[in-house]
Amino acid sequence: MSGVSIDHLISIVVLFFAVLLFIGLFNQTLSSAVDYQRNTSTAKACGDLLDTMLLTPGIPTSGTPIAFGLQDTALTQYQLDPFSLMRLDSSTQASISYQKTDLTYSNITTSPSNYLLYPYTDMINYSTALSLMGINGTYGFQLSLTPTVSISIAQVSASPLSLSLNVTGTGFPLANADVNYLLIPVLLSTGSPDFETIAHQTGTVETNSIGSTSVTFPNFSLNPNLTYAFVAYAYLDGITGIGCYEPSPVGTQSIVPFLDPLSTLNVTLAHSDDIPNTSTTANTLYYNTTFILESQNYAIQETSLGSSNTSGSVTSGPGNPISISMGSYTPGILVIAYDNSGNSGVVMMPWGFSSLGFSMIFGGTQLNHGWVATDLRQVQINGVSYQAKLSLWSEQSYSESG
Repeated sequence: MSGVSIDHLISIVVLFFAVLLFIGLFNQTLSSAVDYQRNTSTAKACGDLLDTMLLTPGIPTSGTPIAFGLQDTALTQYQLDPFSLMRLDSSTQASISYQKTDLTYSNITTSPSNYLLYPYTDMINYSTALSLMGINGTYGFQLSLTPTVSISIAQVSASPLSLSLNVTGTGFPLANADVNYLLIPVLLSTGSPDFETIAHQTGTVETNSIGSTSVTFPNFSLNPNLTYAFVAYAYLDGITGIGCYEPSPVGTQSIVPFLDPLSTLNVTLAHSDDIPNTSTTANTLYYNTTFILESQNYAIQETSLGSSNTSGSVTSGPGNPISISMGSYTPGILVIAYDNSGNSGVVMMPWGFSSLGFSMIFGGTQLNHGWVATDLRQVQINGVSYQAKLSLWSEQSYSESG
């Protein structure tokens, strides 16, 4: 073979490999451009969808929604409806069944004595939300709601009663914040606990430079027949948070409040021995209830429900559970004190999602997705400050370039 032929052959081989290299580089660049365009579109859609959720009323307290939105219809801008949020299937804990109602409930708790148990039959699930927003098969999302301010409360001494409070924001202490509080003494008298025998005490304290403060009640000391519930509300420059505390329950029996569908305005009181299966033994707990709400100027006040069955007894075993009426859609905290045969304690249930400062995660999982867009908004839920975070990802197939 002549030298000219060899030169031509080498040139063709070099050109062939150059073309292959160019095609590979071009495909990689094109793939990166497509991914960038998709990610940019997802990021823009994330902000738009978050605003749609937070600025659109869409989930009523009853019936099937025709749109997915969480805004409070009575308020404006980023004010969310505490009862619409209660209908979201958002529990990350194991569900709870109750045989006497033949229902299974979502389980959200902040402590062993604070419950938000809502029936799945009245909930809005993730797939329904995707369809209502018209993004099923296009995007997946996860919405989280986290209190901007948290209040941790601990009992320092029992005689006289003294409590320490630590108020924190998102990663920092809330210094020089005002904290309104309400102490509700509970006398564990025979037949029914009594909220009224001892005067309730309210006041305001201020946190120090590290967000800490304390409250002492010189004329109040605990004993086996006396317990209490404590609620605190912290606020600073429009940022607000709520916290609560009750002593650990005594004994193994307790009262568990189950929410009925919101449209009924009812709460079912169950004996813990009947959960999940109805007990064959009749054990009775006597109970009394009161209601706490936040009034104007961040004050906390107590009021009676004014309905039947606000006090009485709950017995395990055969028979119907006790149902009490909440009367209206006024957000607050239902406080239930119970006592009998060495079993006593205080249980709190939020009437309206934010009343006890619960957190929420609603939607799908972010795992196994190449790129996830996030966006944040500061919102208010019945006067309590929350951070709303939306994570959004594309459900359409794509190749992630290295």
